[in-house]
Parts: sequence; C-alpha cells; structure tokens
Amino acid sequence: MDIRFEKREQLKEKPQDESKLGFGKYMTDYMFVMDWDRGEGWHDARIVPHEPIPLEPACVVLHYAQETFEGLKAYRTAEGKIQLFRPEMNARRMIHSNERLCMPEFPEEMFVEAVKAIVRVEKDWVPSAPETSLYIRPFMFATEAALGVHMAKSYKFVIICTPVGAYYAGGIDPVKILVEDELVRAVKGGTGFAKCGGNYASSILGQVKAEAKGYTQVLWLDGVERKYVEEVGTMNIMFKIAGEIYTAPIDGTVLPGVTRDSIIHILKDWGYKVNETRLSIDELMKAGHDGTLEEAFGTGTAAVISPVGELAYKDDVVTINDFQIGELSQKLYDTLTGIQWGKLEDKYGWTQEV
Repeated sequence: MDIRFEKREQLKEKPQDESKLGFGKYMTDYMFVMDWDRGEGWHDARIVPHEPIPLEPACVVLHYAQETFEGLKAYRTAEGKIQLFRPEMNARRMIHSNERLCMPEFPEEMFVEAVKAIVRVEKDWVPSAPETSLYIRPFMFATEAALGVHMAKSYKFVIICTPVGAYYAGGIDPVKILVEDELVRAVKGGTGFAKCGGNYASSILGQVKAEAKGYTQVLWLDGVERKYVEEVGTMNIMFKIAGEIYTAPIDGTVLPGVTRDSIIHILKDWGYKVNETRLSIDELMKAGHDGTLEEAFGTGTAAVISPVGELAYKDDVVTINDFQIGELSQKLYDTLTGIQWGKLEDKYGWTQEV
C-alpha cells in the first residue's frame, strides 16, 4: 500500500505525567485516512495531521448511522520495542461488522499495515509508564451526501490514536454492576455481534440508570426472554462458579471480543472447563447467595480484566469474593498484560512488533 505522508508544521506537546493520562483525553499528531468510492474501491491512503473531518449536512452516516469501529493497543516493552496484540482479529471483526451494515470490506492485510504505519509515525506517543499504552481507534463511516436509506457510494476509513492509562480510575479494583431488566441491548438477527456506534448509543440510557444508583456498569440480559446473561456495556463477562468458567456464547448477540478469546485460550491451557453457554440471571444470583459464585470479571481491550465485586438484580444484591480481586482474575490480568508488554513469553504468537 502506497501511503502519502503530510507533515504537521508544529507537533503537539505530549503529556508530561504519564501516570495521569486517563482514557481518550489526548489525541496524537496524526491520523491515517483512506477513501472508498463505488467503481474505484479503496484509494488515496495517507497519514495527515489529526484535524476535523469536513462533512456535508446530508452525509449518510449522520442520518442512517452506517458506521463501524475497532479498538486495539500498542505496547512499549521494557526494551523499548513497540508491539501490537492480535491486530488481525480486529481486522476480521471489522470485516464482519461491515458485512452486517452493508459497508465495503477493508482487507485484513491493509488493516494491519495501516495500523502499523500510523503507530510507526506516532512511536514517540507510545507511553512507557507502567499500565499505559497507545490506544488505537480505527473506524469507518459512509460519506456520501444523499438522503435515503441505502448502501452509500462512498466511505472513509480513519485511524486515530491516544495515549492511555487505566480505563477505570480505580484500575483493576472491583466494580459494582447493575443488571438491566427493562431495556435490551441486542437480539438475534440484529447488530449485537457488530462493533457499531448504534449498539453503544442505545446502551447509554442503561448506563445512566446504573450510574444514578451508584453502579459502574450495566449487565445486559438477552433481548427475548430477558433471562439469560449476555455482556456488560463495554466488555464481555465471565463467571467462575464452583471451579468452572461460564460466559455467554458467540451466537449473534454478543461481541466476539479479542480479549475474551485470548482469556478462553489461557483458561483452557490452565485446565479450566470453560462453558460457553446460556446462564440465567436466576442461576447466577443463586450461585452468588450459596457461595459457589467465586469470581466474576469483565474482559475487554480497554480494561483488560475488570473484576466485579457486587451484582444487583431487581431488589437482590450479591457481593462477590468479599469485594476483593479474585486470585484467578489477578492471575489472568498479570498473564495477559505480561504478554502484551513483553514481560512474559508469548507462546501463542499473539504479538506483532511494529
């Protein structure tokens, strides 16, 4: 891929204190951009200064939400190397998301090449403080200016980057989760498996309700019976019940998380039985009360592992592992981040040096 580079006249001042990066607060100097037009395909790959993108008021994405995105990270090792974690999985997931939203495929090889290209340009933005990384946000949207529900004739693929610390201010401290029993997130045949903005927009009301009651996140139930546990607003979720792991199956309503897949690989290597099956909220709350619910944790690129210390459903509340980080949760976090930051051997071949 021939990538044109447009140099910025004056670079931004980088954050001085890497321990206070937060999440998504600082944008780097450049962004990758590429266009697609019907009859021409993908063209004009370029790295340009990070700046506003002009759009026509009739732009299809503003009216009909043809948009998908991804999230991955670049990590700086103790030796100063920069590496990515399973970027090909993000590429494949975006292809599937685009298929569902009737958007053009951005090929896997081009995706990985584009990500590596922007990270090389922004290598000085990859932080080195503990628990920090460069968060990478590829996204695609319809740019055609025309009203009418149809597959657009033009699209734009963009990658922006931001140096980040912990997703939650409390780091890996346990969080409180509220089970949403009125609203629904996804149904089979819908877009639950796709990483598109509409899924997240429709989840905000549940998040607002949870925060008003003092909870950090929402646990969504299935959209038909409102009975089976699916996922948390920004993460997949897993439960350790009587020594076995339970998580919702990837059957059209749950996002196929890269971290989820990685954790399942590691758990199976450690000898755990992983049940990718429908688990009812009643079974989960019962396990919480009888003591067999030993640990619960969310999995995702942003937070990696997020232990759950409290679960509330209707008028029922259970505390998990005395609101402490579970032994398995901590071990999984240490193992996965150890691979990502190059502290542990990557026997799975998951990392790619930039």
